[in-house]
Amino acid sequence: MLHEERQRLESRTGSGLRARSLLGNVLAFAASVILLVVGVMFSLLILAIAAIVAMGILGYLWWKTRELRQRMREHPPGGRVIEGESIRDDLQ
Repeated sequence: MLHEERQRLESRTGSGLRARSLLGNVLAFAASVILLVVGVMFSLLILAIAAIVAMGILGYLWWKTRELRQRMREHPPGGRVIEGESIRDDLQ
């Protein structure tokens, strides 16, 4: 009785294990390849959009700081810059 009830439920829900035909296997493979290609395509699209947004933000920051960079080139902080070497005598 339990076996008959199980068969009736499996046939109604379609969850029973059935052997697939060659055509079913080919269609399942084609569908999975198509889904994989579509997934990669959308991930590349999202990556390209993120790269464009990042370049836009960096370009905006570069544009907004151009005047500050120009002023710092003309008037470095701290006045004069003296380059040279320092030798310590107290290392004996």
